[in-house]
Amino acid sequence: MAQAIQPVGQNPIALVQNEYVARRNFFNFLGVKCEIQTPQGQPFLFVHLKAFKWKEDITVYADVNRTQPLLSIKARQILDFSAAYDVVDVTMNQKLGALRRKGLKSILRDEWEILDANDQVVGLIQEDSMALALLRRFLANFIPQNYTMTLGGQPVALVRGTWNPFIVKHTMDLTGDTQGWVDRRLAVATSVLLMTIEGKQG
Repeated sequence: MAQAIQPVGQNPIALVQNEYVARRNFFNFLGVKCEIQTPQGQPFLFVHLKAFKWKEDITVYADVNRTQPLLSIKARQILDFSAAYDVVDVTMNQKLGALRRKGLKSILRDEWEILDANDQVVGLIQEDSMALALLRRFLANFIPQNYTMTLGGQPVALVRGTWNPFIVKHTMDLTGDTQGWVDRRLAVATSVLLMTIEGKQG
């Protein structure tokens, strides 16, 4: 298996949780707000994507007042359908890797490449089924989106959507990552992008 991106030290964003819930509000003129919650519904990370930005710029915070930034997720290009998003641990000024949307393929079925800090492809995030993906394009939130994350060709995480016509919500399940290959900070960034970028089509 390719070398995974590992947590560093005791940084608070180097999460040890194997399951959490990501929840997104409606889009509005102030931007997008999301929460990362425990399975019991307790929020512990807060996300904000500013509206009217040519290059998408997302920050993950440790507090609801958004005074303690932890992760930065920034698009490299302006309005690029196949954009790569660099993921940086703000507290350590450390690039963790990147997530790159496979633009043409994602028209029919969402796919993202996972890159390491040197931009080498180490994994893939893929929507569960081509048939269901096509139905979702027409039925929006009425069919939840589900994804599989693989590293080195091995499945390590599942993202399961929840049916709700008004709220975009999904669960990240990392219990399959028995070897600890997935940096939980990168897993959080994955959830955030699926909620804010892919979530716009819902």
